[in-house]
Parts: sequence; C-alpha cells; structure tokens
Amino acid sequence: MDLLRAPDEAGPYAPRVHRVADRRQETDDTWTITLDHDGAGFAPGQFSMLYAFGVGEAPISVASVQEGLAHTIRAVGPVTRALCAAPAIGVRGPLGTGWPLDAARGGDLVIVAGGVGLAPVRALVEHALDRRDDHGRIVLLYGARTPADLLYRAELDAWARQGAEILVTVDAASGTWRGRVGVVPGLVPTAGLDGPATTAMVVGPEIMMRFATDALRDAGVPAGRIFVSLERSMKCGIGLCGHCQLGPLLLCRDGPVVPQPVAAPLLKVREL
Repeated sequence: MDLLRAPDEAGPYAPRVHRVADRRQETDDTWTITLDHDGAGFAPGQFSMLYAFGVGEAPISVASVQEGLAHTIRAVGPVTRALCAAPAIGVRGPLGTGWPLDAARGGDLVIVAGGVGLAPVRALVEHALDRRDDHGRIVLLYGARTPADLLYRAELDAWARQGAEILVTVDAASGTWRGRVGVVPGLVPTAGLDGPATTAMVVGPEIMMRFATDALRDAGVPAGRIFVSLERSMKCGIGLCGHCQLGPLLLCRDGPVVPQPVAAPLLKVREL
C-alpha cells in the first residue's frame, strides 16, 4: 500500500490521523480522549476503529461529538493502553448502526447502561437533551460495580439540571456512598415507566442487558421498542472478516445497535 495516498484512495482499512486535543481520566483504568475533529458524520451509537500506531486497532464507541470526537476507553490491554496515552490516533469510521433516534421521537425515552456501557449512550443523552421537545420523559438508569467506577460524574449532574431523570446504583457500596445498591435491572421497576409510550436503549454486559430487557418488558415496554448495543470481537469494521459474526449478523455492519427481538434469540444460543 502506498502510504502517501489519501485515506480514501488507499482503501477502507486506511485510518485518518487525528491529534488528541484533550485527555481526561474518568476512573483508575478508564480515560476519555477527545480528538481534533468536528464530529461531523458520526451518529450516536456508532463506533470507530481506533489505531494506536505500531500497536494495533480496537473498536471504540463514539462517546460524544459536542466538543470534538470523544471516545471513552478502558485501558485493559496493549492497544487500549496505547490509545489512552497516544498524542495522535488513527481513526476509521463512522462504522455500524446508530441508535434509532426517529423511533424515540414523540414519546418517553429510557436509557439503561451498565459499567462502561454509559459511554455508548453519552452521545444519545446529549442528542436527546439538545432536542428536548422531541421527547416526554428522558430517563437514564445507570449502574457500576462500585462508586469509584462511575463515569461522567459532572455530566450526570449537568444532565439532571437539563431535565433528565437519572437513577444510579452500584453493585457494592464503599466509602461515603449513600445511594442505591443493587444491579441495574432493579432500577427499572422504580422508574415508573409508561410502557406503551416508552422507547428503550440498552447497553452493557450481555447478562445485564438480558435481565434489563426482561424488566422493561415486565414494565410494559413493547419488545419492538427496545434496542440493544452488541459489540463482539470486531476486527475489520466493515463486514468482511467475520470475527464479529453472531448468527446471521455481522455486528460491525448490521449492528452494534439491533432491535431486542432480533438479539434475544441469538444471545440464548450457547457458544454462538
């Protein structure tokens, strides 16, 4: 490959280089990096393939496009650690499907997120609050393992001031925590949802999403109005390599956001 050619000429695997304009530590092992990019073209729910030069690539959800192109990354391996420290990063994207914003317009919006799953819905929350008249209630149900693992504390307060209803829980309390203790799906019955008027977006560990969607169904939310985000072993990002295949789906192309009725039977198949 001629590396002097423009990315579009070099093919779909060629990343565009962007300077890291801001880097903020969220927790002990999680960082938000904001790239020098206007965010144009990236929709809430989509992801990027981020390239750490000399190390490798990783699929990372777009966390925000408000002040540049932001991604929140948990540094758990060589690639993600390199991405969190790099002065410049290669980007391929936007990739995948976004949250179905039109489906949520005109009714209540409930967003359920577990752990670092808050990152893929941050842009969704910002989009909904920027278009406040498009929705009735905007409800965020969020949980993490411990208080120290909670992301975006300042943003949570700001979203509440803008009119979002936010319920937060942790699996295990520590320190001065005086909030709720328990798993994320347990927040659903406490939210007082008007099920038929609600569209739900869910992201987190698969077991959390399974129980959360069950709780949403019990609250009267129609299955067809529940959407989940699935991310599995994405490599190429453009539906060629097959690493992210889940039954008939290639999640980098057909997902990561899919309707719950499509995802539910596939997630119940062992070792699929």
